Amino acid sequence: MTFQTDLTTVDSLGADLRALRKSRGLTLQEMADAVGRSVGWVSQIERDLSAPSIADLSHIAEILDVAVSTLFQSGVPTADEDGYIVRSRKRRPIGSRAVGLVEELLSPDLTDDFEMVRSTFEPHSAISDFVVRPTQEVGYLISGHLDLEIVDRRFTINPGDSFRIRGEAFRWMNPYDAPAVAIWVIAPPVY
Repeated sequence: MTFQTDLTTVDSLGADLRALRKSRGLTLQEMADAVGRSVGWVSQIERDLSAPSIADLSHIAEILDVAVSTLFQSGVPTADEDGYIVRSRKRRPIGSRAVGLVEELLSPDLTDDFEMVRSTFEPHSAISDFVVRPTQEVGYLISGHLDLEIVDRRFTINPGDSFRIRGEAFRWMNPYDAPAVAIWVIAPPVY
């Protein structure tokens, strides 16, 4: 696995890891067992009293089913903006790593009851398998067109349209010639 050298871990790494662990329904003991470390070690990481190695962070990301890049961001926010503002050039890449989908975290961190994500669906891209998450999601299409299949219903979403998914099986397709850009709010956070 290759990492860019200009990435720095965010100040909220421990809080983000704790939020992700809890959103997966894992106890400290279960996380410690999965990582092969002690409960105290996991607790220190989550309280930012200790920093995990890149190898440990990679293993934790795998257990939490997130990209390692989710736990990094380019640049550290200024002290007065930390936890409040996310500048466009400092967004963290996140997501499913599906071909043709680029996702960025718009929320300052993963410690809220929800997360806000900017998703760009490349032209002629799609996921073939349905996704089911224990979440409530609301999306708003900014540009392009996107086809959504929710359970057994298919919809074409146009700019200005919004949609909701409540723990239902869904998949997306962008069979069109232009990218589709959407803003999603997901509760609880899953990335």
